Amino acid sequence: MTSSTTLTDGQDRRRRLTRPGLAALASLTVVAAVAGAAPGAGAAPAATPGKPQLKLIAASKSVTLTRYEWSNGVSLQLGTYLSVDNAPLEFKVTRKSYKDPIVAKQILRDGKTTKTKTLPAGTVDDFSGLKGFLEISVKDAAGKQVVKTDGNFCPNNASGRIRPDAPATNHYPQSCSTNPWTLGSVWGVEKGWATNTTSWNYDKTVDLPAGQYTAQVGVAKKYRDLFGLPNDRPTIKVTVREDTEGGEGLTASKSSSSASSSSSASSHHGEGHGGGHGGDHAPQSAPTGQRPAPDTHHYGPRGADAPTPPELPYALVDRGLAKHLGDGSGHTDGSRIAPALQAAPKRPTGKAGAPANVPKPDLRSLPAWDIAITDGEDGDVPGKDYLAFSANVWNAGPAPLVVDGFRKPGADLMDSYQYFYDAKGKQVGYAPAGTMEWDPREGHEHWHFTDFASYRLLSADQTKEVRSGKEAFCLANTDAIDYTVKNANWHPENTDLSTACGSEDAINVREVLDVGSGDTYTQYRPGQSFDITDLPNGTYYIQVIANPENRLQEANHKNNIALRKVILGGKEGARTVKVPPHHLINAK
Repeated sequence: MTSSTTLTDGQDRRRRLTRPGLAALASLTVVAAVAGAAPGAGAAPAATPGKPQLKLIAASKSVTLTRYEWSNGVSLQLGTYLSVDNAPLEFKVTRKSYKDPIVAKQILRDGKTTKTKTLPAGTVDDFSGLKGFLEISVKDAAGKQVVKTDGNFCPNNASGRIRPDAPATNHYPQSCSTNPWTLGSVWGVEKGWATNTTSWNYDKTVDLPAGQYTAQVGVAKKYRDLFGLPNDRPTIKVTVREDTEGGEGLTASKSSSSASSSSSASSHHGEGHGGGHGGDHAPQSAPTGQRPAPDTHHYGPRGADAPTPPELPYALVDRGLAKHLGDGSGHTDGSRIAPALQAAPKRPTGKAGAPANVPKPDLRSLPAWDIAITDGEDGDVPGKDYLAFSANVWNAGPAPLVVDGFRKPGADLMDSYQYFYDAKGKQVGYAPAGTMEWDPREGHEHWHFTDFASYRLLSADQTKEVRSGKEAFCLANTDAIDYTVKNANWHPENTDLSTACGSEDAINVREVLDVGSGDTYTQYRPGQSFDITDLPNGTYYIQVIANPENRLQEANHKNNIALRKVILGGKEGARTVKVPPHHLINAK
């Protein structure tokens, strides 16, 4: 009787390590005929104008997978690719709202003619790729099947060209979003290119001991029929070796549920500010005995190893927020403790003038997710109960949000300005937009923009609130929220903190949130939580506010607030939280 192992869901779906794509494609000559096609495998059908020709191929006859002593197994990075020729492979994946299901359509382009083909139900249930696209079987040295599983396929993983006359660049996005609040995605591969079928699927591991194996990879029949693929099934010799010296990889995140992205990501602050900044966005634990690398957006932890230093004395002097907090302690670098429940203040709504009739960004908040009770992170008070969460603010366009900070010699703060561009991308103006401050804590060590977002926990009647301590941000394009909006940038540049937020000696910092992308901060950040120790059980709402002081000029200021219902229970030291679904989204 054949036995099988089950792929284990990793806790951090947004980990994306270096792609093996270009190196592997240098030897992309081993196709099914060489690597071992299954009986009955046929040649690809004749080319039809406007229709992509697809073929599953293997880069090598053999691969070596490393199993680290701190891991649960190995990821099946088998070096198989889907090659695309004759026409691009392109999909538009959308949902009208969180009340509506996701619909995927294939886009077929033949010269000036464009046709769409709606994919059957069951091919997509999120924005991470085609569901159950691959069929994978692994046998041990004795010929016994030890793994039989399927695998999803993200087309947005183009790794390189398969022939020298193919288009020089792949203009489609480079990853598929795993953020639960994604609204629209574009997937695609240029003709003459190949895309790796497994190169960043680090969210699943297979429990294979060190040894020799044989893997066979194929495409599920429903997709072969849908796209006209031949039944090629490359066979790859697999060597699993153990690394007992600690390695350089990453363990799974502490997250109790999948943090979403890939996008641009889907990486976030805290893990992967998914796809997913290293310093303020989403955290991942480093291997035992290793100190996490500071501020490697999407990859390293967003937290500090060392004790949190005292709050910066200048944090809110010129921002006038103390009157909103009631206790005057409202530091905004994420290190302060949230004040007790209080009457919700009225917030100013005025905004500075801007060049007339120029495109502006449209900042929108997404409902909170990844919600859990914790006993505190770095900077929190031991022995208290905290409600932690992840949050995202994104830019629906049609213009990018561009904020520059300028530092006077010897000054602790930078003066921030928002920049405006016409439809052709020419800079046409700028306006004051608050401040930036340097956060010296290990794991941060970058400049935070102080007027981007705010988090509150509202009472059931939404008249009282607890303020979160996280109110200053390093902006980065961590998640592709909707790449179907006008002017969406499918290749944003600042997708991690190393490119976004400056060094201590900087005199100028530019932070950008591009059209279509959002910036996720995960729950494992100081201040990314609410102190609920003394709050009674009952119904509350996590409120995420974009541009809370309206310092930033937008195309629409009426869509900046999102609410997520939570129900607190339990008792002190053993608090519980229930998170009802938000329409069709059950991202707790």
